Amino acid sequence: MKHTLAVLVENKSGVLSRVASLFSRRGYNIDSLAVGVTEDPDISRITIVVHGDDHVLEQVTKQLNKLIDVIKVSDIGADDAVERELALIKVAADVDTRAEIMQIANIFRARIVDVAPKSVTVEVTGDESKIQAIEKLLRQFGIKEMVRTGKIAMVRGSKKV
Repeated sequence: MKHTLAVLVENKSGVLSRVASLFSRRGYNIDSLAVGVTEDPDISRITIVVHGDDHVLEQVTKQLNKLIDVIKVSDIGADDAVERELALIKVAADVDTRAEIMQIANIFRARIVDVAPKSVTVEVTGDESKIQAIEKLLRQFGIKEMVRTGKIAMVRGSKKV
């Protein structure tokens, strides 16, 4: 089972390294990791997706809370959260295939962010299944390069982490 954790930390150098090494030392794999400053410039938010049962989640949460720079750890359930990823996909394209690639991008509400004589770069945002679906369709043209962000998530409604 995948768990999405929102970890509020002090915005200082070395904090991300300490958080990541905690997972490494315990033998837990990080499926996704995204970090950014919050509305308060002194606080950063680390969104971590970790695979494991409730015991693994409990252990990870306890260990994170022991770190000095960690302010708060929250498990964000997928049902009551808005989750997004971003992907940039560079696809081989020529005059014959460019229109079809643009049509696929439009269907997925993706944007063409670069056009070159032999490639097109598509930007798509959405949940993991949307990114996987457009990737699958674009594979037939030949994906030259692809980069994805980690998942970011926010609790729905007026609640906050």
